[in-house]
Amino acid sequence: MTDQPLRQAQGKLRSRRETWRLLFLISPSLFWLIVFFLVPLLLVLAISFGQRGTYGGVRWDLTLENYARFFDPLYLRIFGRTIVVALTTTAICLLAGYPLAYFIATRPPSRRNALLLLLMIPFWTNFLIRTYAWLLILRDQGVINTIWTTALHGFLAQAALAVPLPIWGPLLEATAAPLHLFGTDGAIIVGLVYGWLPDMVLPCYASIEQFDFSLVEAAQDLYANRFKSFMRVILPLTMPGIVAGSILVFIPSLGAYVTPDLLGGAKSVMIGNVIYSQFMSARDYPFGSAISFVLMAVMLIGTLIYFRLGTE
Repeated sequence: MTDQPLRQAQGKLRSRRETWRLLFLISPSLFWLIVFFLVPLLLVLAISFGQRGTYGGVRWDLTLENYARFFDPLYLRIFGRTIVVALTTTAICLLAGYPLAYFIATRPPSRRNALLLLLMIPFWTNFLIRTYAWLLILRDQGVINTIWTTALHGFLAQAALAVPLPIWGPLLEATAAPLHLFGTDGAIIVGLVYGWLPDMVLPCYASIEQFDFSLVEAAQDLYANRFKSFMRVILPLTMPGIVAGSILVFIPSLGAYVTPDLLGGAKSVMIGNVIYSQFMSARDYPFGSAISFVLMAVMLIGTLIYFRLGTE
């Protein structure tokens, strides 16, 4: 009985030592997060309640005007277009990435690493350079329109001379002008899908690779066809990978700036371009900060949905 208080005291002392040791180990990470994440975040939050100075800068008169200004129809349309583009990008990445991940995960182990390497090789190049490559492909004098207005138009002209038919007229007229590809939401979506596709493939691959395919055989023994086996067995059990990949694609697509700026031009503006213009051109730091926090709130909601679906 006399040793019990001593053991309790030793246990408390050991627990305190473990706590201090843990704090010592995580102190560099805490310092980094506090100084380079939390402090700038709080600074931007404080600026969002200020007002724009006469010559730029911030006037510290607290107001909610910046957040109310965000609900102007102009900015709501841009924000709505941004959400549509991000959701479309996520859906295309899922439709293209899940079958690819399934194909890689069901190959023999000796081939999986090679296929994953082939998937990642193009992304060893700088993101900006790859986006410029799409600019060269999609612009009016780019690769696609050069083929469309030169090679294809010339082939149709020769075919019309060789075999005169009424159908050649509309086709020649259509190929005489370049396709309007650059400066559209479609061009932005193409660039975003190309940029974030691996972020969808890799989580789906990790989830499918861990899947027990004997469950599919059991479902087929119960007279389930391939479609029912996929919808009721494979898809639900690989849903964590799908949800993780969707979040990893949706969040950067929602806040994208480089791709919309290069491929969207002045006609297809997304919310990331608006934030950039407020900070760099209009020098309206409070309004840019308010938009950033609204965007951050949407991303936070998406992350919470991810954790909710992941736990279910």
